[in-house]
Amino acid sequence: MKNTILRKREKVIEGFKKFLPSGFEDIVVDLFLSTPVKFKIVPPRKTKLGDFRVGFGLEKPQITVNGDLNPYSFLITTLHEFAHLHTFQQHGNKVNPHGEEWKKNFRKLLLPIIDSKKLPKDIEHALVDSLVSIKASSCTDMKLSRVLKNYDETKDGIEILERLPKNTIFALNGREFIKGELRRKRYLCEETISKKMFLVNALAEVYVIN
Repeated sequence: MKNTILRKREKVIEGFKKFLPSGFEDIVVDLFLSTPVKFKIVPPRKTKLGDFRVGFGLEKPQITVNGDLNPYSFLITTLHEFAHLHTFQQHGNKVNPHGEEWKKNFRKLLLPIIDSKKLPKDIEHALVDSLVSIKASSCTDMKLSRVLKNYDETKDGIEILERLPKNTIFALNGREFIKGELRRKRYLCEETISKKMFLVNALAEVYVIN
């Protein structure tokens, strides 16, 4: 029996290894093995990094995480979704998805990875700051999102919008824009064809047009 459990654990660790930063496999595997959950690594989605589902048609709770995330984004997104799982186990559907109960669980999961001192210092500092006022996701925490994007794989021609000079022409979702002024967390950009104005997230990945 003990050997069977060890083999199962080793198999799960191998499955997570290529997605997680080295040294954090045990934390995630312990979470996975400690409760019934279906964990799926899925193709990238534009509107979310991960999600948690439970209910009709599912034999057990399900967590999905985008497979194109850099290792640190994958780790934090995974903990985000496990915080949803733990909150559901404790309260069912009786609390807000990102209410105080979820925030408490997310903090509890973040503390061990911060205390491990295995994170790059910029991510560690951004996470410590985020603990003071946890946002609904790393996507809405601009400082943390900005730091995490530094660890994305470089793609030819792709840049972060906020790093480009004003009036740069860029493409996003098959449409061409001219970068304008910053409006809080978004840039007011003009679509070149329609001349209509759109607000684009400052951290959007765009294709620069020379």
